Amino acid sequence: MYPGAVRRRLWLALPILVSSATNSLEAKAEPQGTAGLTIGVAGRGYHERIWDETAFHLGLRGDVLFARESVRDFGVGPYAELFTHAFDELQVGGGVSLLMPIIDTFPLIASFGAYGRIGDDAYGFEPGLTGQLFFGARGYNYTSDYSASAGLLLEARFGLGESGETAVLIGAQLDAAFLAMPFEFLIEAMRGGSRETDPVPR
Repeated sequence: MYPGAVRRRLWLALPILVSSATNSLEAKAEPQGTAGLTIGVAGRGYHERIWDETAFHLGLRGDVLFARESVRDFGVGPYAELFTHAFDELQVGGGVSLLMPIIDTFPLIASFGAYGRIGDDAYGFEPGLTGQLFFGARGYNYTSDYSASAGLLLEARFGLGESGETAVLIGAQLDAAFLAMPFEFLIEAMRGGSRETDPVPR
């Protein structure tokens, strides 16, 4: 093949290469977050005993997942949580979550992290480790960086302090966007409804 023909073919291939590179850059996954209320029961114990007593659980949890472009992709990212058991202690923590696409919009999310606990007892502030499993509805939002979710939550917590506190949590995670809908409806009703409900002038 003549050198001139090689150069012509290279020039013809250049736009294709540039287009492919551009498409690859545009297809990079955007991070998507979610936030919700966690509610359920916790079996907690002290001095490494399991489930000495049952306590009401209430908390807030959110995460941001990276590397996803569709409901069939794995995702990984940080999470943070704040909650109480029986309203006599406060726990705050965070770690890493891994989303595994078991069924398109119903993935399994495994999380591992650390937390700090302080209660109305004599032990003061104590650290601990936690492992969590979430299974429920969580899709991929192609138009926003927020992805609504709702499902079941199973969690085990192991204190590393003097109390030897342990806890097993069984509960549900409800998306903050769903919980806000009734309040948004009431606010709109108090304002007289949205403009879309105004009568059409004749």
